[in-house]
Amino acid sequence: MASAGVRSILDLEVQSVLSNRDRPFHPSPIAWEDQVLYFLLPDRFSDDNETGYVDNDGNYVKSGSTLLFESQDNGNAVTNAIDSKTWLDAGAKFVGGNLKGVTSKLGYLKRMGITALWIGPLFKQVAKLETYHGYAVQNFLDIEPRFGTREDLKELVHVAHSLGIYVLLDIILNHSANVYAYKDGSPVYTGTQYEVTGYYDTNRNPIIPMATVDLKAYPHAWPNGAIWPAELQPITCFTRKGQIQHWDDSPEFLDGDFFDLKDLAIGHNDPDNFTPTPALLTLVEVYKYWIAYADLDGFRIDTVKHMGLGPTRYFATAIHEFTQTLRKEHFLLMGEIAGNNAFETVEITGIDAALGIGGVQYELWNMPKGNTAPAEYFNMFANAENLGKASHTWFRDKVVTMIDDHDQIWFPNNRKERFSFGGGGGKLIGAAMALNLCTLGIPCIYYGSEQGFDGNGGNDNDGHSNDQYIREAMFGGGFGAFRSHNRHCFDESKVMYKGLAEIAAIRTKELALRRGRQFLREISGNGTDFGFPYKMGADKIKTVIAWSRIFDGVELLCAMNTDTDTAGEAWVTVDSGINQEGDTKSCIFPRGGQAIKVEKRSDGRAVVKLIVEPAGFVIYK
Repeated sequence: MASAGVRSILDLEVQSVLSNRDRPFHPSPIAWEDQVLYFLLPDRFSDDNETGYVDNDGNYVKSGSTLLFESQDNGNAVTNAIDSKTWLDAGAKFVGGNLKGVTSKLGYLKRMGITALWIGPLFKQVAKLETYHGYAVQNFLDIEPRFGTREDLKELVHVAHSLGIYVLLDIILNHSANVYAYKDGSPVYTGTQYEVTGYYDTNRNPIIPMATVDLKAYPHAWPNGAIWPAELQPITCFTRKGQIQHWDDSPEFLDGDFFDLKDLAIGHNDPDNFTPTPALLTLVEVYKYWIAYADLDGFRIDTVKHMGLGPTRYFATAIHEFTQTLRKEHFLLMGEIAGNNAFETVEITGIDAALGIGGVQYELWNMPKGNTAPAEYFNMFANAENLGKASHTWFRDKVVTMIDDHDQIWFPNNRKERFSFGGGGGKLIGAAMALNLCTLGIPCIYYGSEQGFDGNGGNDNDGHSNDQYIREAMFGGGFGAFRSHNRHCFDESKVMYKGLAEIAAIRTKELALRRGRQFLREISGNGTDFGFPYKMGADKIKTVIAWSRIFDGVELLCAMNTDTDTAGEAWVTVDSGINQEGDTKSCIFPRGGQAIKVEKRSDGRAVVKLIVEPAGFVIYK
């Protein structure tokens, strides 16, 4: 059983875990593009106190204090100004989700078709700060006690593996929590190094010298003061250059502080002439420890852009080599890479995939709502002649695609919301997530989207962070979804939940949906004049959008209707080599759909006629 006092990477407990590599470890998947990911923030998912849900063994759970959300509960937390403020204030703080709660809902995820779970940061935060999101780490060698214990994490991974679910953790190398004070308050980046006062102690007094901490002289440095492990305590482990003001200026975005989070000195940007710093070497050992301790399957690496190419490449190489000694041949490293250089960063650093933020997520959000032409999304995956050089050229396993997320750094304004909030999103969210599951990339579902969470809760002038609105608590508590409280949303009877489960099962069965080549299809209203849907002025595109996935002579035809009110009818092009006159294509989603026949035009074009319900989605084989 792990102790609560691990303070150094040299402690016997850490070293014994790192050295014991001969025990059995859970193997990696053959291919990550075969998986369906699900991302959650541990504080906002489950507190293990729900009632009226199905547990991991398929049994109905009656005990617990939180009832299942019903339509009449919408807005029950904002019926007056006082309640509304209470609800909003709760969303800026820890609300009570924990690791035991996540473990209790793994069956909910498995039955939805989830095969890999990405968990937001779990590591210890500053005790007196409300950094519920987990990205402000004070002790990299311990679990945030408000989430649980190391043993809780190990148990979660064990149960997940028994259910066929891989587990990935969100990790941070770029920065720590706000663990020390500048002498001049909160300076901004100018390129110079600032004087510091010292590390904060338990009571947030910056009185601890920034050097390896003497606990006899400063007993309040443990466990809630300074930074841990001890190897990160020397002042040289931090850049100390103040807050970033210009997020695209180099070296400012590499050396500056991420708001009040403190930038760690992990090395220079140049990947070809790189020497790891003591801080980076320490973090490599820290994350090796967590892999071996909990039997993890992958990491999502936060703020890769701000780390630099050199540190990222060094970390990726070290972790991949270590995990191969554990017989985890495909340990996944996916990076959050803001800006336009995601593919180049993946190629240069050796991480496995980039989150589909920026252009990919923008198009995946807007195309189903008819705001952008479908070619703008599908062309990002085209196999151009200059493959590997173009900034928007992707392989099926090099990008993790998702519609909603917890940051929305690509969003065009300060007001953040989920896909379901506006523009017909409430009706289109099912088809949009089906699009995500049935196009190229490693698909990921953000917690609550499968229940239609809309992220609606405030305005730009209420004094709260817009981020919190898209981080509703799935279990209800004081900051539940749909402006509610004390009602949980683990509802497996929802049409959308069932539909996602059915599509995920089809995806698992059909290799073409996971690995196939992808083609946007031309459509026609009269069966003669074909072309790709395009946008005219400010009008939304309300039409059938169809695409094929082809693998080894097998074609699956997928289509969605961006019109939320009217059924869409269209003649759709299919592969003329695979499909012959009179061939029948069966509807495999939704169940019971009518089969369609292939017709050949005089020019050799093979076509079928589709009818797709309003905001609907279909798959034919």
